[in-house]
Amino acid sequence: MIPSIYQKYKSYYKENLHLALPIVVSQLGHTLVHLADSVIVGHFAGTVQLAAVSLVNSVFMLVMVFGLGISYGLTPLVARENGERNAAECGRLLSVSLLINIAVGILLYLFIHFGTLLIIDHLNQSPDVVAYAKPYLGLLGISIIPLLIFQTFKQFTEGLGFTKQAMMVSIWGNVLNVILGVVFVKGLFGIEPMGVNGVGWSTLIDRCLMAVVMCTYVMRSKHFKVYLTGFRLGLFDRVRGLRIVKLGMPVALQYLFEISAFSGAAILAGTIGAVQQAAHQVAINLAAITYMMASGIASAATIKTGTNLGAKAFTDLRRSAIASYHVTLLFMTCTALLFMLACNLLPYIYTSDGAVIVVASQLLILAGFFQLFDGTQVVGLGILRGIGDVNVPTLITFLSYWVVGIPVGYLLGIQLRWGIDGIWYGLVLGLVTASILLFFRFQNKTRQLMSTIN
Repeated sequence: MIPSIYQKYKSYYKENLHLALPIVVSQLGHTLVHLADSVIVGHFAGTVQLAAVSLVNSVFMLVMVFGLGISYGLTPLVARENGERNAAECGRLLSVSLLINIAVGILLYLFIHFGTLLIIDHLNQSPDVVAYAKPYLGLLGISIIPLLIFQTFKQFTEGLGFTKQAMMVSIWGNVLNVILGVVFVKGLFGIEPMGVNGVGWSTLIDRCLMAVVMCTYVMRSKHFKVYLTGFRLGLFDRVRGLRIVKLGMPVALQYLFEISAFSGAAILAGTIGAVQQAAHQVAINLAAITYMMASGIASAATIKTGTNLGAKAFTDLRRSAIASYHVTLLFMTCTALLFMLACNLLPYIYTSDGAVIVVASQLLILAGFFQLFDGTQVVGLGILRGIGDVNVPTLITFLSYWVVGIPVGYLLGIQLRWGIDGIWYGLVLGLVTASILLFFRFQNKTRQLMSTIN
């Protein structure tokens, strides 16, 4: 049976992997920035400052994924217009998306500066942790603006099937981020040791340079000349803007509901203690790496789905989508086994604190369990996004994480005193719920499309 399935989907596996692998590496860039911050601070600045990184990342990720979600509205639209051979329209969509993303970046920075920095004092966290967290969060807040400029051009190129360029920018950006992070945090070459603030500065510098490089590449590359005939700097069109926002806003809310659940779990962990919060950061950081890999596959699925929808190739659309599910299941099975078998070793990447390592190793076993469901739910979202189905999936994510996941985690972890394990049991249940409901939604929508050709 397995050989026959492989032969049926073989061509789709190759197409999807060819498109997905560079996106996976590029998507990892966002997570690896925070991973590098955690590793550098954990080894050079201690457990309290690592807990500050956990608190800040938990809050900042909410803001970042909202901005990223808005930017993702461009990709399926560009893929669909490209499938219909409307090259100039792709450039017009880029113009509008750039203005939207710059405006969103400025608004999100203002939200962090005037809102989040005040709220963080009232989350019942350790005063020492909060003292380190606030200046670090301020630096990350500024970095959201260049990040979204980079993201605009990244989503444009990926929507057209050019995925390797953003990958290379992300790779070199992360290399620079690590080098600067070590120099600033530890204090090398005559620079005063900055502690956790050092990784804030390295991230800000890295994201500014990435935005400049990606913009320059798109504007000067011969690959995009035909598409940029419709590009006008400062162009805004209400109809195109609404198209982008109608897709991007639900996607932003989907990511917000999911990531906020994990951020909420980090805050709940902080009410238990700094060791549990640091351990949560270690485990969730590792899980985020595999999630972003699955998210890369999901982004490729969005592009292929949008292109096939534009070409009205509904059979290819469904088979390509199913192939994406297969690839994700295989990959996440491997990472689940890695988490479970190496649960006592992986935490050493982040810290040498024995108490943190013990707790983190237990959480990695739970993370292993939810790998399959985390991967399949994000691929389901990607496929449905390519079809243009975003509203019902948004409702599903809210239900899964904030009606099921966090309430169950609070009940088990805090009320019943199961501790950090109980909080994570709630997260696992939320992911299971999302994965199942989104799969049923995918089956229903793609079969409806198939019925139109019979």
